[in-house]
Amino acid sequence: MPSGTAAAASASAAASGPKKSPFRQQRESSKAQNFYASRWGIDDLRVRSTNSGNLIRFSYRVVNVDLAQGLNDKHNTAALLSPRAHVVLQVPVMEKVGPLRQAMAPEAGKEYWMVFSNKGNFVKPGDRVDVLIGSFHADGLMVE
Repeated sequence: MPSGTAAAASASAAASGPKKSPFRQQRESSKAQNFYASRWGIDDLRVRSTNSGNLIRFSYRVVNVDLAQGLNDKHNTAALLSPRAHVVLQVPVMEKVGPLRQAMAPEAGKEYWMVFSNKGNFVKPGDRVDVLIGSFHADGLMVE
């Protein structure tokens, strides 16, 4: 009978949900924060997965309008690279809405975002990813 209880225990463990990473999530270092603020005019960079996992949201806050112009320029192509999954995610373009990203003139203190399509759920929470927007390049951001 012990094998039946072991099977029931493993079934209940599987039903409890996905395993969480044992590693603590870390934000970028203060040196990295200073670099992004002084070079690109942004801070508070975040990469989050939606509940379904089909979309990855990259957001940032503008601290210097002049330096942040390139990130909101719709002519600068945006991509999210995942070295672990060996994929490049793009910003989806909806037929009536257009690209799922904000492309207005930035204002200091406001948060801006863009969404990347993760069809197939290649990028998962806990992964480290790189974000490219024109000449902007942010390495090693952790997906929350």
